[in-house]
Amino acid sequence: MASRHRAFIAPRLLGGLAALAAFPIYVTMRGVPSALEVLVFSWLVAPILIAYFLSRTGQIESAHVLSSLALTGLVTAVAIETGGIGSFAAIWLVVVPLEAALSASRRVVALASILALGSAGLLVMMQVWDLLPAAMPPEEEHAALAALGIISAALYATGLALGAESLARTSFWLLYAEEDRYRLLAGNMTDLIARHGRNGVLNFISPAAEPLFGAPVRELLGHGLFDRVHVTDRPAYLTALDHSATLGDSRSVEFRVRRDPQEAAASPERQFIWIELRCRVLDVASGEGRDGHEREVVSVMRDITLRKQQEEALEQARMEAERANAAKSRFLATMSHELRTPLNAIIGFSEMLTKEATLTIEPARRYEYAHLINESGQHLLSVVNGILDMSKIETSNFEIRPEPFDPGQVIADCCELLGLKARASGIDLVVQLADNLPQLIADKRSLSQIMINLLSNAIKFTDRGGTVTVSAQAEGGAFAVTVMDTGVGIGEEDLPRIGDPFFQARSSYDRRHDGTGLGLSIVKGLVALHGGEIEIASRLGQGTRVTIGLPLDCEATRKHATSKVARLSPRVAAEPTDIRIKISA
Repeated sequence: MASRHRAFIAPRLLGGLAALAAFPIYVTMRGVPSALEVLVFSWLVAPILIAYFLSRTGQIESAHVLSSLALTGLVTAVAIETGGIGSFAAIWLVVVPLEAALSASRRVVALASILALGSAGLLVMMQVWDLLPAAMPPEEEHAALAALGIISAALYATGLALGAESLARTSFWLLYAEEDRYRLLAGNMTDLIARHGRNGVLNFISPAAEPLFGAPVRELLGHGLFDRVHVTDRPAYLTALDHSATLGDSRSVEFRVRRDPQEAAASPERQFIWIELRCRVLDVASGEGRDGHEREVVSVMRDITLRKQQEEALEQARMEAERANAAKSRFLATMSHELRTPLNAIIGFSEMLTKEATLTIEPARRYEYAHLINESGQHLLSVVNGILDMSKIETSNFEIRPEPFDPGQVIADCCELLGLKARASGIDLVVQLADNLPQLIADKRSLSQIMINLLSNAIKFTDRGGTVTVSAQAEGGAFAVTVMDTGVGIGEEDLPRIGDPFFQARSSYDRRHDGTGLGLSIVKGLVALHGGEIEIASRLGQGTRVTIGLPLDCEATRKHATSKVARLSPRVAAEPTDIRIKISA
């Protein structure tokens, strides 16, 4: 717009000032001017006033209309005095609409054309009706005036043409600068800008696609991007583009796209990234897509892989929280049973003992009641100790006191302790200890607790007539003890969570057994505190094998181990029906 103002003001100021400067010279050469000559020179001051009007108001269309009116009036007045339509000045009427064309306004051009044609019609009618003045220029001056009119009109038209060319050049560079800004913006944005056909054909995509997809732009054009979209996401991708092109509204879709590795030495596996695409029809107002022409869709794409990973992590955390909440609920239900049963026994039998005189309880029966009260109390103490130990382990407050001792003797003592329970249940307890087991530097009480928990579980879940086998051996700098039973085993869906606090397998095979679900959790925590590992292998209906691996010098290993207890992580064995779980510190 500033360029248009300059193109309008500059020639009018120069022309007006030149006319004023030439007037004294003209008077000196011609003598006293006629009334027409004074009128012409006075009228040439009008462009200066119009230029001033534009500079003050900025209304370029109004200025062009005033300029056309002034020029038409001047040409008409001169033509009337110098011969009408045949005057040398009549040729200037052609310049009026050409000058108005610089306004880039159809309304101004139409008004200027009407003024020029009206002036020409007026001159013709005045000549036909013989209304022109009688005074005419001499014949010898007529040719000179005609030549002057043509030359001056040609020069003025040349000036207009140069102004038009300047405006066109300015518009071109403005458009180029605008396109360059958009090109710079598209090239440096992390989001991608693309143009699609409704059938998924990619017609354009910004250069930022190369680092995102790991492929040059030329490979993405056409059907290149569509071929990279994950097969299951292609219908949603095409549907969004088609609906946007057909209905003319905005659409959004999330899909996966294959990304090529940046380096040839990278993993050959195809990597898929998540892309969010927002698209809309390219131009609804222009009527594009009518008369059989296909509409194009413009889209903005961005990488949302990190957001998807965060959403997945949040979903996993939510599921984990739900599982933990369900485990707590099951724990409360189990604990209510585990605590209520011995408490009822203690209260009931102790109440009977307080009424000994009334009930006349025999000594043998009194001894039996006291023995049951003692067993119930011991069971309660065991449950409470298990909860406290698990809490200490989870909060890293459980202290172990490593000392050198004979692990074979500890294992044998635990087997002897639970041997009576095994025989009472009709289970054969087999102990296979290697000769000359080395000394173990560890917490003796913890190893005893580990063995008691493992043996108790093995005996509990083995049917009458089954076998529980305990073996131990040392190899290198590690000590390993294995407890294997021929019991009911653990289901594939439950095995990955074995070892979680308060978790108990959901299958029906263990419903008849009591327990809080803390035994194996405590084993897992104690093994981790010693820098060891535990491996569980089980098949449903065929038994379970638990192997504990401890370093011979747990004190040295603990210096390099973290204080947190490791979480349970599943590992699938070679056989499809044999699942192992390994926990390491």
